[in-house]
Amino acid sequence: MKEFKMKINGSEYNVNIENIEDTHASVEVNGTVYNVEIDKPIRQTAPVIRQIVTAKPAVATATATPVKITPAAHASGTNIIKSPLPGVIIDVCVKIGDAVKTGQKLFVLEAMKMENSINAESDGKVTEIKVNKGDSVLEGADLIVIG
Repeated sequence: MKEFKMKINGSEYNVNIENIEDTHASVEVNGTVYNVEIDKPIRQTAPVIRQIVTAKPAVATATATPVKITPAAHASGTNIIKSPLPGVIIDVCVKIGDAVKTGQKLFVLEAMKMENSINAESDGKVTEIKVNKGDSVLEGADLIVIG
């Protein structure tokens, strides 16, 4: 397994390339596993692996299939809301300490020239906001912690 730390548009990502077979690779980005399809078979050498990892996020996510898509639940009962798709945060609708209700709008995410509302999936209190207005995020990136 190869491990890399990458910085894309100012955000840091931990990338692990777990397995490569012919035209398929298993890649973990910040704890989310993706099955990535590669255009043609590659040899498993360091320069070729670097080529896959340094691909633009939009290209890598266009053919990626996330394995985990639900918000992570901590033992303490908090939820982490993750980005459902790659895009840019164009509005943050809450602040730390706000009480939120299920279905309440938390963020507006622009993806593929469309605005998408990211809503609360449970009642709770905002304990941490992990992104700011204008940030680019990948699919599966942590956005907010609700306790």
